[in-house]
Amino acid sequence: MNALKKTMTATALVASLSLTGCGYNTLQIKDESVTASWSEVENQYQRRADLVPNLVNVVKGYAAHEEKVLTEVTQARSNVAGLKVDAEVLNDPALFEKYQQAQAQLTGALSRLIAVSENYPDLKANEQFQALQVQLEGTENRIAVARNRYISSVQDFNSYARQFPQMMTAKVIGMDTKPNFKADAGASTAPTVSFE
Repeated sequence: MNALKKTMTATALVASLSLTGCGYNTLQIKDESVTASWSEVENQYQRRADLVPNLVNVVKGYAAHEEKVLTEVTQARSNVAGLKVDAEVLNDPALFEKYQQAQAQLTGALSRLIAVSENYPDLKANEQFQALQVQLEGTENRIAVARNRYISSVQDFNSYARQFPQMMTAKVIGMDTKPNFKADAGASTAPTVSFE
């Protein structure tokens, strides 16, 4: 009986040691870190989306004949708002890519809107427009910071999840690597600036 008890104790000890080396707990911690950093990205994107209607309305008062640009911004915001995004986007690379494209479209439309404002000195001098522009610039900076944190969290998670024996644990519990941001199309080409 004593030998059986020693064998069971040894087996339990080996099993617990092998489980601590499988990386399960660390995978959970790193997965939560990715989710939390993604939540911050979403939070900043939402902040930007909330600023858009106010910005469009202010510009509309000064640049009503710039209907195309205003429509592009409104449509881009609508596309972003129309995507149902939750934590599942982190496990679906196609949905992540679609969300990233919608955000890039909104970024481009907002850039064109700000460029149009350069043609309207009264608009540029408008206090409400200036305040919204400052908030938008601050939000774009916050988005960049949040995206960098997300990128770091994903790199940490993916690097860990691809190592042995964690990769076996990740496979068993159904944890795949997380998608990451890619540069927007044309990001490698510098914009042309003309002072004519």
